[in-house]
Amino acid sequence: MGALVFLVLFLVGVKDIFQKHHAILRNYPLIGHIRYLLEYVRPEIRQYFIESDEEKLPFSRNQRAMVYARSKLQNDKRGFGTIVALYEPGSQWLCHSNLPQHPQPESFRIFIGGPECTQPYSSSIFNISAMSFGALSPNAIRALNRGASLGRFAHDTGEGSISAYHREFGGDIIWELGSGYFGSRTPEGRFSDDKFVQQVRDPQIKMVEIKLSQGSKPGHGGVLPAAKVSAEIALTRGIPMGQDCVSPASHPEFSTPRELMAFIVRLRHLSQGKPVGFKLCVGQPWEWFAIVKAMLDTGVYPDFIVVDGKEGGTGAAPVEFTDYVGMPLQEGLRLVHNTLVGIGQRDRIRIGASGKIISAFDIVKTLALGADWCNSARGFMFALGCIQSRACHTDFCPTGVATQDLQRQKALVVPDKAQRVKNFHEQTLVCLGELIGAAGLVHPQEVTADYLMVRDNQGKAVSLTSTLVSLKKGELLSKNLGSSLAEPFQSYWHRSSPDSFRLTEESLG
Repeated sequence: MGALVFLVLFLVGVKDIFQKHHAILRNYPLIGHIRYLLEYVRPEIRQYFIESDEEKLPFSRNQRAMVYARSKLQNDKRGFGTIVALYEPGSQWLCHSNLPQHPQPESFRIFIGGPECTQPYSSSIFNISAMSFGALSPNAIRALNRGASLGRFAHDTGEGSISAYHREFGGDIIWELGSGYFGSRTPEGRFSDDKFVQQVRDPQIKMVEIKLSQGSKPGHGGVLPAAKVSAEIALTRGIPMGQDCVSPASHPEFSTPRELMAFIVRLRHLSQGKPVGFKLCVGQPWEWFAIVKAMLDTGVYPDFIVVDGKEGGTGAAPVEFTDYVGMPLQEGLRLVHNTLVGIGQRDRIRIGASGKIISAFDIVKTLALGADWCNSARGFMFALGCIQSRACHTDFCPTGVATQDLQRQKALVVPDKAQRVKNFHEQTLVCLGELIGAAGLVHPQEVTADYLMVRDNQGKAVSLTSTLVSLKKGELLSKNLGSSLAEPFQSYWHRSSPDSFRLTEESLG
């Protein structure tokens, strides 16, 4: 046996010397493999033995442990005081009241739907964010939707359309319609009214969300290689097998803000009055302003807008997009909220928000910045058993959440994980009720920035309100906007047009 082992190692060493792809193995035959082994297990070693409990890459061990505990109905409390650095710049806290209240978490719902909407939706203020079938396994989709059904909250399909797994348990669905129009497309990739109607009038579909961009890779299209287009994915998306599945970077059905408004009217009519809105990761501010001006010019308003922060994203993306493209949630959400206040239409348009929202305090902070409800993707992935291996793009997810590998996805047992999804949602809202109750409030809609404090760059404790730009109601409608108007409104509001996503020639001068 020893001789055989020696022979095998000798042959490996000889192969290493003569191969031409790895310099380390040519110089250090055999033992050079130790380097590649250590590199391969480095993420796991770091996660389990080196990183601190509060090191958020992208979610800390404490954040993940909180979700696991709540999803399993285990003890999520912590003793012996906080480990948060309370005196560091950027630290935040909620101001409590001497007259605490006792809110009822089951009342934490809002109605979404403007005057033109004949089928408004009573939504939970905490829902599952967009994750497509294809990115997630069939069992993950089934568990999420069953959990949503049990807990009476919504499940966003992502742009991969509505699969049989979304329909199996009857949970409320928000249908995200991306640039590929999957599930409602012609063979050429254009939008099909007939195919859209066949799906959208199902009572399970509660809202339609046009995806303009997403936090993980805003402004970037997508390609699912032909080899990964299974029969189920092809059927769900309405695409042929044997060909790459392409999501264009922009929508074929509209190219101007005014045309976007017309598309909203079209979808609202075809859906027989269900709420129609759009999702975006805010990019160039003048494009957002152009959309708002198109609302004013046409009198067409979406029922809702979902702001996706660049820190969000379960989808795989080029590193440069993940790290450097798109506006973070706080700035994007505040810009959208302020603009709608500035045109006097904030009350008729609901705002959702997504981007690393995982705890009840995350929800409080996001509502304080201007949102009406919150979505979470990775939070619910943790509830499914995700361990943050960050292997979503490899098809080797160790817990069966983000893979199409039949063997791996068997590890995810639907009834068990569905209950955990429901528990995580329920326990998060219970904690949210305790938080806002401590502040003297009875419903999350009462939360404003006045209830939060934050340390500025000098370490001074100030009200969150004092750090935010705030427009007055109708301020942008004035014909004599002064030079005191806050940025980016001062630079770009007058330079945007409802007829183009680009700056006009006059403005460039």
